[in-house]
Amino acid sequence: MPTPPLPSYADVEDAAAVLEGVAHRTPVLTSRRLDELAGCRLLLKAEHLQRVGAFKFRGAYTALSALGGGRRAAGVVAFSSGNHAQAVALAARELGMPATIVMPLDAPELKVAATRGYGAHVVRYDRYTEDREEIGRAIAAESGATLVPPYDHPHVIAGQGTAVKELVEEVGPLDVLVTPLGGGGLLSGSALAARVLAPGARVYGVEPAAGDDGRRSLAEGRIVHIETPRTIADGAQTQHLGELTFPILREHVDAVVTATDEQLVSAMRLVAGMLKQVVEPTGVLGLAAVLSGAVPVGPGDRVGVVLTGGNIDPAWFARLLAGDGESGTQQHTSRT
Repeated sequence: MPTPPLPSYADVEDAAAVLEGVAHRTPVLTSRRLDELAGCRLLLKAEHLQRVGAFKFRGAYTALSALGGGRRAAGVVAFSSGNHAQAVALAARELGMPATIVMPLDAPELKVAATRGYGAHVVRYDRYTEDREEIGRAIAAESGATLVPPYDHPHVIAGQGTAVKELVEEVGPLDVLVTPLGGGGLLSGSALAARVLAPGARVYGVEPAAGDDGRRSLAEGRIVHIETPRTIADGAQTQHLGELTFPILREHVDAVVTATDEQLVSAMRLVAGMLKQVVEPTGVLGLAAVLSGAVPVGPGDRVGVVLTGGNIDPAWFARLLAGDGESGTQQHTSRT
């Protein structure tokens, strides 16, 4: 199939109109103590308080709303480790569509149960030996359903960009914008919004240290494919950027940096202690990179950071914060 046109900020504005009254307008959190630790003014967009507990609802609902009546009746297929899965499942339920979601065997059971709870049929696969994109395409071809990928889709990108649109509308100009980076849907949409609403802002994406395909892709000028990274940031265990997200990131993003699993746990602990908020490992990638110094900031900088999700098993969250050695991927996998 031909690659669709790249989305623009006008598409982000259209997505905002679609989401009005459907998605939550999430709050912006601040903490003087966190500001002191980071050495800047932090403005944290609380997307872990979005519907389904993650920013993903924005893109999923925008994409499904764009489908015509016949395509809605045929249903939707998606592949995801959890947050896009839940988002598509809920959006499909809201729009009266059947949904099939391809999820890895080691996906957090909290996310699997929520996806089923929204009414979707879940198909499991081994993320280390099987190709989720191939499985999703096969199901869509057989059923006639529409495949909605988690990031490489113009409406998904536009929908995700509405989070930063709201952030800048609420707090004003930014000097720095930081978001987690998996396949690039959020960072692409965020960059499109920032370049119009905060044109002077430096834009950064943050990946797990175990999977820096985005950083390498921008450095090499091509999409770099990697093996599935082993990290506690399950929402960023992607293998490559998308055909749509890569050119947007290449044009609008200043740099991509990384954060280790240990830095993610430290950031989760600070958010829990200072803000009283539960944010999953992937959700604190941006904050972790600012706190570690991987994203350069100064005392006068106003730094927007998207906290992307809060879907984590409470028992595992407690173990991570307690620092009992359960932070490795192997432990993460064995708990599901």
